[in-house]
Amino acid sequence: MKTVKTLTNDQESKATLSFLDRKFKITERGSSIGAELRGGLVTFFAMAYILVLNPIILAIPAEAVGISPSAIAAGTALVAGIMTILMGVVANFPLAMAAGMGLNAMVAFTLCLGLGLSFQEAMGLIFWEGVLITILVLTGFRNAVFKAIPTQLKIAISVGIGMFIAFIGLVNAGIVRPAAGTPVELGIHGSLDGWPALIFVIGLVVTIVLYVRKVRGAILIGIFSSTIVAVIVQYFVHLPNKSEAVPTGWGLTIPAFEHGIVAIPDFSTLGQISFFGAFHKLGFLAVLLLIFSLMLADFFDTMGTMVAIGAEADLLDEDGNPEHSRAILLVDSLSAVVGGLGGVSSNTAYVESSAGVGEGARTGLSSVFTGILFLLATFLAPIVEIVPSEAASTALVFVGFLMMMQVSEINWKDPEIAIPAFLTIGFMPFSYSITVGIGMGIVSFFVIKLGKGKLKEIHPLMWIVSILFILYFVLGPVQRALGA
Repeated sequence: MKTVKTLTNDQESKATLSFLDRKFKITERGSSIGAELRGGLVTFFAMAYILVLNPIILAIPAEAVGISPSAIAAGTALVAGIMTILMGVVANFPLAMAAGMGLNAMVAFTLCLGLGLSFQEAMGLIFWEGVLITILVLTGFRNAVFKAIPTQLKIAISVGIGMFIAFIGLVNAGIVRPAAGTPVELGIHGSLDGWPALIFVIGLVVTIVLYVRKVRGAILIGIFSSTIVAVIVQYFVHLPNKSEAVPTGWGLTIPAFEHGIVAIPDFSTLGQISFFGAFHKLGFLAVLLLIFSLMLADFFDTMGTMVAIGAEADLLDEDGNPEHSRAILLVDSLSAVVGGLGGVSSNTAYVESSAGVGEGARTGLSSVFTGILFLLATFLAPIVEIVPSEAASTALVFVGFLMMMQVSEINWKDPEIAIPAFLTIGFMPFSYSITVGIGMGIVSFFVIKLGKGKLKEIHPLMWIVSILFILYFVLGPVQRALGA
């Protein structure tokens, strides 16, 4: 007679933990399930603003075809959740996905409002751009280009992204704003003013103090503590959103339960796509140039982001490449395809993932946690909306410091690498674009080596990428010259 062995609840729990440990290499990477959970939470709250911002950006072209902002929010959360979980499971990398900032603006303001494409026709271009990038990944071209970039230039990309996300955090929190006499200024007329500014300061101070005291969860505690204060303030003060009339109002979200706790999601954005409408309306050449510009932005943003995340998490090899880089790039490419099919714009890797890495995330398990939270957010949007951007932005600013620490690894005494590194770091925040920063670094590196006659030190792919970036920088004049 066979003896049937049964597992106790404790044994089942240990077996599950053991499976997760082996699957995601948690112990091997010096992490723990608790650290991955905290990292996933922090990444989610650092990115949750996209659930509010994407509907705002896509509102005009979407509403023209009867799609509501709530539907865009639900679709944004659904696609982000699915693709972020896929990133964690397939690539085992602490990188989260969501609708890409900049790409969604291009959909709304360039493709739809500028060129007259419908919402569905614009999503068709997003779909084809994703298909093209996926082909480049499967053929190995995208990964080969990534590995051709010099190691110290990859470090500069990471540092530049740190500066960029710190700037994003300061802008989202209203700490840095457009000014009358200068491009930007501190707060309002050079002063920090209003309750939201105080919320940001409280969150940042809490984070810094806990970090220097080596308290685990410093970033997450900073977000939660400032959010609690914000909810209390809002209960008594009743501040509206920021506007010209009320410059001291909240940024993207008001920290209050205004619409209950649970809402049934509206997924009507799914399938809102016209695959060939843009080709018929604009012509093949014009569409090709548009897809090319979308592709370049998507192509290099993720490369820079995964290097930055990998460097902060100590997951890069001796050549500055993350493990499973091809899998990372493949999931990212498919995210553009799915973003188009889902009617929420191209999904891409988020630099805000560095907030979770700063909290201890080292594996794809944190991405799984983040993805699950995005899926829950399709039902629990009111809870997500109570975290004001002023509270979430503290994580972005602080992580900017963490990523800036790598700057010492660049050889600043060698102008052949120092100049491209400087341009890479500088142009990311100043142009508000990761792609532009990477392009400036690559083109300047190419020009310097060419000018010194060191042709053998230029990887063949760097020739191709440099020429493509030069074309990208003058795309407007080229389009006008071609009548596109």
